[in-house]
Parts: sequence; C-alpha cells; structure tokens
Amino acid sequence: MLLFDSPSLIALNLELRLSMRKLLQELCRELQNEYAELTSQLAFPTDFVQFLSRSVKAEDLSNWKVVGWIESLNDFVYFLDIWQQWRTESDRREFAEQLFAECQEKFFENSYLDELFPKGKPQVTGLDGRLARLCKRVAQDIAQEALWLDPAAAAAWCRTRKMAPWNVPGSLAQNFEKAEEAGAVPLGVAGDQCEAPLALKRVLTRAKGRTAFRVDEAGIALKTGRTLAPIWTVVNGQAQWHWAVRPTADVWCTSYGAVTVGSTLAYGKDRQPKKVVPTDPKQAARIRRAWETIHAAWPEGHEVLALLTSRLIPLNAKGVVSFSYRHRPGLSFINCFDRDNLDLIDDLIHENSHHHLNLLLRKHVMYHGDHNQQIFYSPWRRSLRPLRGILHATFTFTMGALLFERLSSWAETKRGMKQWKAAGLTQRDLMRARFRCLEEIESVRYSIQDLEYAGGHLKWLTGSGARLVRQLEEQIGSAEARIVRHREAVLRSTFGPALRRHLKELQQARQAFGPVRLSEA
Repeated sequence: MLLFDSPSLIALNLELRLSMRKLLQELCRELQNEYAELTSQLAFPTDFVQFLSRSVKAEDLSNWKVVGWIESLNDFVYFLDIWQQWRTESDRREFAEQLFAECQEKFFENSYLDELFPKGKPQVTGLDGRLARLCKRVAQDIAQEALWLDPAAAAAWCRTRKMAPWNVPGSLAQNFEKAEEAGAVPLGVAGDQCEAPLALKRVLTRAKGRTAFRVDEAGIALKTGRTLAPIWTVVNGQAQWHWAVRPTADVWCTSYGAVTVGSTLAYGKDRQPKKVVPTDPKQAARIRRAWETIHAAWPEGHEVLALLTSRLIPLNAKGVVSFSYRHRPGLSFINCFDRDNLDLIDDLIHENSHHHLNLLLRKHVMYHGDHNQQIFYSPWRRSLRPLRGILHATFTFTMGALLFERLSSWAETKRGMKQWKAAGLTQRDLMRARFRCLEEIESVRYSIQDLEYAGGHLKWLTGSGARLVRQLEEQIGSAEARIVRHREAVLRSTFGPALRRHLKELQQARQAFGPVRLSEA
C-alpha cells in the first residue's frame, strides 16, 4: 500500500470494478428473490436493471455515475429490507432507535436520515409512511438514471420482452448532487446532456420538473400532461436525438480517460444549493490552468490526480469549501468563485485525496468500527471529530503539504518561476504556499500523534491503518526536511503572526484535550 504507486492504484481500481459488478449482480438477485412483492408494489423494473447490468462496460464500473447508481441500488435494497422487517416488528420503538443510530453512522452524506426522522429523533409515529415514500423516491431515481445510462439497452429490453410501452415516472428538475441542469437529460457516463426545447422547458417548469418517460422498442419520449415529445428514437437501425445534445467540456485527456467539467452549482446567501447553470468557459479555463500547474510542479501527484479524478463541478458558493462524496468516486465539487488560483490548485488535490483514501478504504479495513465519537481534536475544524474524520483530514492535508512544498521547489527554478507567473500566481502566493506547507506539517503532526494513540493504546486502528499512518508520517517528514529552510523567512513575513498563532493554538489544544484516555472513550 504505497501512496504514489500507480500500478497498485490501477489494480485497486480494477478490483473496484469487479466488486461493483459482483454487487450489482447480487442486488439484482436479492430484488428478484427476496423483495419481489415490495418491488411490484413500487413498480420497480427489476428485470430491466438486471438486463442493464449485463451490458455495463467494465471500464464504466469505476465511473462516478455508475458507482453512485449501484450504491443507490444498494441503499434501496437496504431500505426495502428495513421496510419489510418493520411490517412484522413487535418492538417498534427499539427498532426505530436502532434505525436512527444506523442512519447516523452509515448515511451521514445522504438525506435519508432527514427523510426518515425529520424531527431529528427516532420518532415511531408515521415511520411506515416515511419508509414507503423514501423507497418510492429512491426507486424512481434509480429507474430514471438506469434509463439514460444506456437508452439503447432500454429499447432492446422492450423489444425482447415484446411489451407495451413502458412509462417511467421521473423528473427533469435540477439535481444538486450530480449538478444536472433543469430541463436536460444527462447522457451515459461522459457528462453530455440533451436539452429540452424552450417550449418544453416551460411546460416542465410549470410541472416543477415532474414528468414521465415513455419507452418502447423504437425509442424514448417525454410524457408530461397531454404532451408526448420524442427525445431519442431508432430509425432503420440508426439512433437519432430529437433534442439538442451539448457535449461536456474536457479539461485534460489522460491515459485513463477524459477529465470533464460539468455545469456550475450555485448557492444562495444561506449557503444552500439554489441552481445548476451552464459553466462559464473562463472557469473551465481556470481549472485547466490549475490542472496543468499540478502536472508541471508535481508529476507524481498529478499521476494520482489523473487516475482518480474524472469529473469536476464548479461551485459558486461564498464561504462554502470544495467537497466530494464517498459514493461517487472521481466527482469533485470545486469552489472556483470564492477561491484564488493557489486555492484552486489546492482544492483539486484535496478532493482527489478524499477519492484516494476512499479507494484504499474499499480494499483495506483501517479501523475497528467508527465508534462515531467526537473525541479527537481537529486542528483544521478546531472542534472534536470522530476517528474517521481525523484519518481523512490527516491524509488529505498531508497531500496538501506535499503539494505546497512541490510548488515551492518548482517556483525556485527559472523555468518553474516563468510557469508560476503564467499560472496566474504571484510572489505573495509563493510565500503563502510555504506558509501553508509549514502550517499543514504542524497540524498533521498533531493528528498523527492522536492516530498513533488510537492505534497503540485504544487499539482502534488495524494493521493496515497503522501502516498508513506510518507512511503519512514519513511523507510529512520528507516535506518538512525540504521546506524547513524557508521557515525563518515565513516567520519574518506577513504570514509569521498566523503561523505563530497556529502553533500556540495547537499547544493549547494538546493541553486541553491531550491524548484521549481509554476510560473516556
């Protein structure tokens, strides 16, 4: 498990594909054999999902969209099982409490907890109805996404079944999690989209995006109210799109595939997502320039970036940091509007580091349970966090420290400084990169001490987890050895007070929280 060993990461990606294929097949069997009554009640197309599972390309099984779709299917089966158990459960209060705790631990990235327990507590009253509504919503989302992952497979399925037209309830409202615009159909895994004509968009707006897709062996049409508008048809064996197709923008073409930029997710003043809009080409160009800078300054880190990040969503949100999802590997939401050029470079690496660790965690068990206890101080959030949060932060900010050190060393060369300026970076940015490197080294060392305590004294880390922590310690030591010669210059600079303040805060945190005692855990 070497952090920058590309062959090992490629092998892990291949394992991910195999595991996703196996999981998809197992889920289809479970839906057919164990939950046939409930799927029939929900009009869920189990047969089509099974048909589609046989046509998904191997290379797409590690794609953010396909993995996310399979993960949603896995969640669907989980909640069907919960719903089925609920119907025969005698102690429903205890059942609700257990479900509430499980959702807190397993689904902290999803909206499931809020949908099932909107009052923030394990409420029994009305849970059956909330389970039914959740299962129905997830079923419809899965069916619609399956339809547009491969429209040809949907038509072929109808043809082999010799069935009447199949109506799939759906929505063309904007989707924040996948950054999909209103009135547009997302196509396949590449990120292209098919836009409804303006007149149809008006109809969809009045219907709040709610619609249905009519599928038969000849193609797929939009059905809303009395309107039936063809979207995609097959004529004489040739596929034809009736709506305009907008190709996705490419940032970089790698040996692992194209890296694309999607639509922009815009937030409101309340820091909540409000709208998905087309991306300004200027922002796509900024992302491309940041990507090129990483390629020039840190080839080793860029290799991992190119392997693990495939889709970038510009984020227009004041005060909101970039983010990603565990269940959508390779998809990064990057704040391009409230961050400068150096921040943009940092954010690309930061979110890729989450993808990197999530891939490792799919293969290796790093800790024994999550314990879900907020007991370790986080130098980054300045609050107490559970073990998994500290592990993720230590990993990602170690990568950040390495990035800033590489940028610093690269800018010291004549060619590097020329490219540094071409990347829109300034002399102040160079000093800030050195400050950020030193700052992250101190924070990472603080958390490594806690992780070592968690492994050595609390016995919460596995052998794999302990080996990862040792690698992080080695990497941060190497970065420190190379950046230390700039420490005095940073302390004399305008960043000096911030670095001193940070060191003092870490000392105070250690005195206040110290190593966690086993009796406290």
